[in-house]
Amino acid sequence: MKAYVKNPLYWLLLFVPLTLVAELLHVGEVVIFFFSVLGIVPLAKLIGDATEELALHVGPRLGGFLNATLGNAAELIITIVALRAGLIELVKASITGSIVGNLLLIMGLAILLGGLKHGTQKFDRVNAGLAATQMTLAIIALAIPTFFARAITANGGTHDTVEALSVGVAITMLVVYALSVLFTFRREAVEVPAIETPPVHHHEPTWSKRTALVVLGLSTVAIAWLSEVLVGAVEPAVAAMGLSEFFVGIIIIPIVGNAAEHLVAVTVARQNKMELSMSIALGSSMQIALLVAPLLVLLSLFIAPEPMDLVFNPFELEALGAATIIAAFVALDGESNWMEGIQLLAVFVILAIGFFFLPF
Repeated sequence: MKAYVKNPLYWLLLFVPLTLVAELLHVGEVVIFFFSVLGIVPLAKLIGDATEELALHVGPRLGGFLNATLGNAAELIITIVALRAGLIELVKASITGSIVGNLLLIMGLAILLGGLKHGTQKFDRVNAGLAATQMTLAIIALAIPTFFARAITANGGTHDTVEALSVGVAITMLVVYALSVLFTFRREAVEVPAIETPPVHHHEPTWSKRTALVVLGLSTVAIAWLSEVLVGAVEPAVAAMGLSEFFVGIIIIPIVGNAAEHLVAVTVARQNKMELSMSIALGSSMQIALLVAPLLVLLSLFIAPEPMDLVFNPFELEALGAATIIAAFVALDGESNWMEGIQLLAVFVILAIGFFFLPF
């Protein structure tokens, strides 16, 4: 319990009741926006902790599936709420921002800080190569509807065709994701790790299964409420700050939704567990592209004012392509150093500046 008290992320739980007070007192949309943002961060950490505790109760295979499925739960909840509110472009921007943030910002910070402490760090190049191939597939899948939309517009086609293609692409991506999870489970069951890694100390669960389920349920409900508050405040807040919804979706929402997971990736890199750090950064990117994005497309058919397609801004596709290419080059040789972290961060900064000035 002391570890939870000392963790600075949990002090941010104070912003959950503060958001409620700010709403009741109508203190201003900008304050409400930032309070809800800060309140979501520790709740996302609690979901991660509860998931890990459940994983210890149910065993490594089912536990791995739970971690893979709930790894981006906070961001998924935020985007579902935004989808219901009809903020389609904000949702698409958050998809782009999550992928770019994981591949450049988080991987970059992990490699930089890990490299400064330990020099050259090694990880399984086979796993990294598979992840890079999966990400390339995901970017192709996300790009095709955009190119298709341009083609049919030039030839007098209708948007209904684009929506139908997006649904087909979404279903295909979900099938690929499910098969990739199956492949990973089977590979881990029969293969020996390709490199030597620091020993993993398996520990007993500190929460009961019931406690973990209660924490998971309450955290999910709280995030759902804060997401409603955040989405309701986002339009007046960004107008008051002189920002665009597009920039908020690209930069702010992905960082908030994945803050706890990002902190873990950087922390384990500093502990010389680069294999785990790379797995978190690359795995989260794949999950957003192959699971969250297609799920949102299918859910939009039932909960959104209008269906969501997979037609992205051209600069978004360029950013996704650039992030995937440089991340693949860094990952494919099975080792990293702090200079490669600098390179990834430099690309992220350049793209962030571009998104800030992009008229939308």
